[in-house]
Amino acid sequence: MPELPEVDALAAFLRDTALGRVVERVEPVAVSALKTFDPPPSALRGATLAAVERHGKFLDLVFATPDGERIDLVTHLARAGWLRWRETQPSAPARPGRGPLALRVVFDDRGGFDLTEAGTQKRLAVYLVREPAEVPGIARLGVDPFAPEFTVAALAEILTAAGRGQLKGVLTDQSRIAGVGNAYSDEALWAAHLSPFRPAGGLGPAEVATLHEGLVGVLTEARDTARGLGAGELKAEKKANLSVHGRTGLPCPRCGDTIREVSFADRSLQYCPTCQTGGRPLADRRLSRLLK
Repeated sequence: MPELPEVDALAAFLRDTALGRVVERVEPVAVSALKTFDPPPSALRGATLAAVERHGKFLDLVFATPDGERIDLVTHLARAGWLRWRETQPSAPARPGRGPLALRVVFDDRGGFDLTEAGTQKRLAVYLVREPAEVPGIARLGVDPFAPEFTVAALAEILTAAGRGQLKGVLTDQSRIAGVGNAYSDEALWAAHLSPFRPAGGLGPAEVATLHEGLVGVLTEARDTARGLGAGELKAEKKANLSVHGRTGLPCPRCGDTIREVSFADRSLQYCPTCQTGGRPLADRRLSRLLK
């Protein structure tokens, strides 16, 4: 799943590549991906890409129409979505089918991008709105980890309010902290030497400070590494730079212990027993607790 650093890098890529370009046509290929009907996709014809913003894991392309109206094309790439840029888009209209293409945007110089989604679980979402706050997922977002207000004290308040909620779930709750997903929550907890199942409200002041440093540090490093890369290079770069997530069975890069996994219905988390759980393995079942 693209998370804050990758979406941030996609936004930077589009700013460098597409600002000022004028839309020739927008083709919603997978109708299920389009979650709004007013304004319609046809309203973007002749509009200029004026800005590209990020809200958590939402990518927001801000267009200005010839009559001065603002229209935002907002997308959430979900677990298997991606943005693919082409300097020359096909001239023929895209046709609905079983392929990964969900939506195509073509500018008047023939460049443009496709929003695609692999797999059978179609969760990619596209919204055409006049203000980003009209998107329900954006309206409920918590604090952004790159925002000045995300201080150690702010994180302490979030964790205290979560009480017995597990750290992993609190870090990935978008209404609490925006933009952190499965991969970077694993990385941050590993960096902070904390179990994913620790009760959030039970951390001491030093642990909260260490978690804050780990979370911001992991996200900043990932963002800086992704900066300047093309859209097609970001997925591979993310995978190559992870320390524990997706590395089940490999040695921990810090202590050499074997990285372990806890699997859930549709996802999994990875951790190092020596670094994070005092050497004790976590039971591999939903709502696990440390084995005693």
